Amino acid sequence: MTPNPHPHPHSVPGPDSGPDPEPGPDTDFDGFSSSLSSESGGRTKLRMERRLAHPPQRVWDAITQPAHLARWFPSEVSVDLRPGGEIGFHFPGDPGPGPGMTGKVTDADEPRLFAFTWGEDHLSWEITPDGEGGSRLTLVHTFGDRFGAASFASGWQICVTALGRLLAGGPVDVERDTGGTLHEAYLARFDELTRGRVEETADGGRRVRLDRQLVRPAETVWARLTGGVEPLAGSPVPAGFTAEKVPAGPVTDVRAPELLAYTWHPEGEVRWELRAGTGHGPRLVLTQTGPRDFGTDGALAARRVRVEELAAGLLDA
Repeated sequence: MTPNPHPHPHSVPGPDSGPDPEPGPDTDFDGFSSSLSSESGGRTKLRMERRLAHPPQRVWDAITQPAHLARWFPSEVSVDLRPGGEIGFHFPGDPGPGPGMTGKVTDADEPRLFAFTWGEDHLSWEITPDGEGGSRLTLVHTFGDRFGAASFASGWQICVTALGRLLAGGPVDVERDTGGTLHEAYLARFDELTRGRVEETADGGRRVRLDRQLVRPAETVWARLTGGVEPLAGSPVPAGFTAEKVPAGPVTDVRAPELLAYTWHPEGEVRWELRAGTGHGPRLVLTQTGPRDFGTDGALAARRVRVEELAAGLLDA
């Protein structure tokens, strides 16, 4: 199971040490800087930073004490705050009495560094002094699901925004990214996630592949792709699954709302798959296979245009 950050709905009063930046048209991602990098073993590192108008000790207390974590973190937390200590993550509906997920504390250096595992992921929270009375909080989230990065980034932005409001003594209610606008903004920032790639196939051919996290339920995506007319094996391919200047043969396989496949070439197939995603909706995996000499550059460009048209239309759905 992959952690899925989201804002906590509660609010807590506290001493006011001055406001943190609020979202607005002139604020780049609400004051967050962020970057992605590739790690060994196919893992990805998401780095996010934000200045908080509060001293390191106050920030440390807010990111390590369970009573504070319950107000802004994606789950309630129990923790043995020492390297090697257990950390438990408690979600509503988990069968009790123990945590639904556990991890291990890897670093606990007050008030500088708190890090732990969460499932197969690793999270590191570093606090450094920044200006008079302020701190810079740096989150490094290392994970295996690279194409979930925009979901993680948008979720952590909302959570840390709630943390800033908690520290400032105001309500921590933060609007969730239910419309997917923030998610799509992070995808635009991490544009390498939407470029697609060309792979070799086992039979010596080539495959174009695009992975794209979507922001609406699979049923909504499927309805938009089919135009409301359910396809059958052997029937013509609905226009939503096609791309400009790419032939579309009959449907060869269909399992609504998860899969549609069709031939486009005697040696090639197009497959649209809606798999489990990260919080916002399904993960689209779109592939087009063909012989070794088929025009992968043109196919990738055409498929990318179609996927981005779909994603933009879903924002209005």
